[in-house]
Amino acid sequence: MGEAYDYATSHLDQLQLALRQHLMLVAIPLGIGLLAGLPLGLLSARSKMISTVLINSFNALRVIPSLAILFIVIPYFGLSFKSAAIALTFLVMPPILISTDVAFRSIDPMVLEAARGMGMSAGRILRTVEIPLALPVVIAGVKTATVEVIASATLAAFIGAGGLGDFIVLGFAVYDNAILLVGAIPVALMALTAEISLNALQRLVQPPATQRLASK
Repeated sequence: MGEAYDYATSHLDQLQLALRQHLMLVAIPLGIGLLAGLPLGLLSARSKMISTVLINSFNALRVIPSLAILFIVIPYFGLSFKSAAIALTFLVMPPILISTDVAFRSIDPMVLEAARGMGMSAGRILRTVEIPLALPVVIAGVKTATVEVIASATLAAFIGAGGLGDFIVLGFAVYDNAILLVGAIPVALMALTAEISLNALQRLVQPPATQRLASK
């Protein structure tokens, strides 16, 4: 561990650059995944036909290794940051879309019927009833996507797109665990921080009645 610290401090500029690149490789796919996956998940929950098409399509994507997707997009976008970002976007989409579909589909129909009986519009029901009830499950999907993309962003190093994976690949190449740990430890800490933070957020938005049941 001491050797890893020494290597990190002597290559601090490279480490800071790799960390910024890694964060971008996480933030851009995750942002696109949220912007596309949340509305598609809601749309999927509203229509059985759309759900069948979308869920089956994105479930098929989940069985394809991230590295395979990466090499599929290379012929179109080259060895670039863009190729890595596109491959990682395909990785984050399934858990976000599927969790959103499940979250809205699992809402008790009696709750929605009661809201309609009170004269609430569809838009107001969505904002004040459905979204608060669905949010914990949606966040669970976002948590899965976030942890996966943090870990998988290391694969960008294989096509020269940067990130903390550069240190991991170099460590393997020269059989030096200290260099490998310089990349692996920050990735592990980022994934752990994301999981703890999103777990806390999930508990925070949990409806009070559900919180009481969970505590029993």
